[in-house]
Amino acid sequence: MGKANKAGFFIIAIWMVSIGISEAQLNVSNWHLGINGGVFVYQGDLTPQIMGSYKTLKPTLGLYISRILNPSFILRTNLAHGNLMGADARYSSPAYRQQRNLRFTTPVTEFSELLVWNMFGNNSNEIGNRFSPYLFGGAGVSFLKIDRSSNLNKSYFVNELRVTSGLAADMSKTPPRSILVLPAGIGVEYYLTPNISLTAETNFRYTFTDYLDGFSRVANPDKKDFYQSHTVGLVFKFNKKNELACPVAKR
Repeated sequence: MGKANKAGFFIIAIWMVSIGISEAQLNVSNWHLGINGGVFVYQGDLTPQIMGSYKTLKPTLGLYISRILNPSFILRTNLAHGNLMGADARYSSPAYRQQRNLRFTTPVTEFSELLVWNMFGNNSNEIGNRFSPYLFGGAGVSFLKIDRSSNLNKSYFVNELRVTSGLAADMSKTPPRSILVLPAGIGVEYYLTPNISLTAETNFRYTFTDYLDGFSRVANPDKKDFYQSHTVGLVFKFNKKNELACPVAKR
């Protein structure tokens, strides 16, 4: 079983436990349904910006379901879909980037399981505070379909064998179709009504690959690639119980 498949199995296992199949009564007031949208930001070899390539932002949409464990903690299962892009040509400094001219795009479908910590212990608006900051972290798997290209100016790099040989080595390597990710981030929730809240989040994904963009040896093989998202969304909260217990016999 591959690493990505193991991660998927692990996420599903946690989810099955969190559902509590053996429970005779399902308290739907412990569940939230969320939707969000925003942008994916690529961070890697094809941008000189340490915070990521904000010149190649791509849209993302997400859907998630959360189970309240207690007023402070939530277990959240996420599905996110979007795109990532990076392009040397978007940057004129340093000058070699436009001469190297690497480029990639990929769709991203991400499944993840997160543990969310509400810093105020206000998961169901227990304290009546409309604003609630929270932190989250977890694990997941992202599925990719990387499309890469290069219009390398070989005359510019004629004395840099590392670049030309590195590009040849990268192009001979098949990019990953799935990668493990470790999401971690921060968000804030604002209650519009007792059952509907607005959220804003930043979610950073640590990865274990330098081939998220399809390139490594032609650039900097000592550093991994990452991506992040900035999103806003809505959360819908249920407020009643769905009784699934067997009827109690009357005496």
